[in-house]
Amino acid sequence: MVDTRIIDGKAHAAALRAEVARAAAALKAAHGIVPGLATVLVGANAASQVYVRSKQKASQEAGFQSFDHRLDAATSAAELSALIARLNGDETVDGILVQLPLPPALDARRILDALDPAKDVDGFHARNVGALWSGAGGLVPCTPQGAMRLLRASTPNLAGAAAVVLGRSNIVGKPMAALLLGADCTVTVAHSKSRDLPAISRAADILVAAVGRAEMVRGSWIKPGAVVIDVGVNRLPSADGKGRLVGDVAFAEAMGVAGALTPVPGGLGPMTIACLLRNTLIAACRRRGLPEPAI
Repeated sequence: MVDTRIIDGKAHAAALRAEVARAAAALKAAHGIVPGLATVLVGANAASQVYVRSKQKASQEAGFQSFDHRLDAATSAAELSALIARLNGDETVDGILVQLPLPPALDARRILDALDPAKDVDGFHARNVGALWSGAGGLVPCTPQGAMRLLRASTPNLAGAAAVVLGRSNIVGKPMAALLLGADCTVTVAHSKSRDLPAISRAADILVAAVGRAEMVRGSWIKPGAVVIDVGVNRLPSADGKGRLVGDVAFAEAMGVAGALTPVPGGLGPMTIACLLRNTLIAACRRRGLPEPAI
């Protein structure tokens, strides 16, 4: 039986958000600059509305300007592109976040690539993707960035570690693999077509579960002592009818096997918003040729 350590994402996120707020205050005091974050929500997806409200609230608490744009689900690609063009040219806006998913009629790839890469604080623009894989220092997607910060806090020396990423999405799986490679890990990306996922997972010193399936990763999939980062957020039925949030990892089974483990909720989720704020602050500095804060 392993004494599993819970990785407190809420505490790490609170510390990062406090650093961002201090750096933003210093930026304003020294240069009169207030970072600006614009959120764009198309349609009335309930979960997206919650996420956008959380991001706006966090932005304001960090001392940023917050610009909220809500569009009807019937918004055309031309209308959305026109808004993005206006935000690209707005000097008060340092970061633009287009909340996904978009309505089916809109091509997300085309919309994301219409963003100014310097304002793409989600890190999804093709230029930022290329910069990540080449080590050129673009804006890094927030969820994988948060995962790496938690990993570095729990495992300071990642070099040579066997890392397995379950999931190959453009939002989490692929950028996570790039960051782990940049940290000198030996990386395997597994997915729905991979053979014998349990065996692949059991070989990992670091296991990142980003499959979007509730409690898919069982305790028997985990190497004793491994560090497990659970990216999943899934809602299962509960007796009170409200549902309960669980990750992609069967948490109760992982306890006593994993060396360290992120919970759901309270693990990686808070880090995503904290890293969004960090990206916005960095974008504000880079756009003006100012030194980036060391946070």
